[in-house]
Amino acid sequence: MNTLHYPISPSRLRRGTIRLFQSVALSLLLAAMATPVRADERAVKSRVAPTYPEIAKRMRISGVVIVEATVAPDGKVTDAKATSGNRALCTAAEDAVRRWRFVPADAQSTVTVEINFAIAQ
Repeated sequence: MNTLHYPISPSRLRRGTIRLFQSVALSLLLAAMATPVRADERAVKSRVAPTYPEIAKRMRISGVVIVEATVAPDGKVTDAKATSGNRALCTAAEDAVRRWRFVPADAQSTVTVEINFAIAQ
């Protein structure tokens, strides 16, 4: 069985390698430009502090509640849902975030917000 070998000159190999790196770099650049801006980066225009639930105060419950808020293009919060945190604090956190206002944007977005409940000493 005869095999044919086609030697590649070093200059041709270098050119091919350079073209490969250029195409990979261009692909990465285009992918980075096509990635949408994270919704979490939408600026808050006004915040409303949550009301600490009386029962949670008496029971000395504290902690962080994570709320996912849907924000309309005009900056108003259309929906807020607690995704983690103590259930005694979730309703207060959701109610507060529903009253927040964000900077207007081109489209609706989802924002993740952390609300920290701490008992004053």
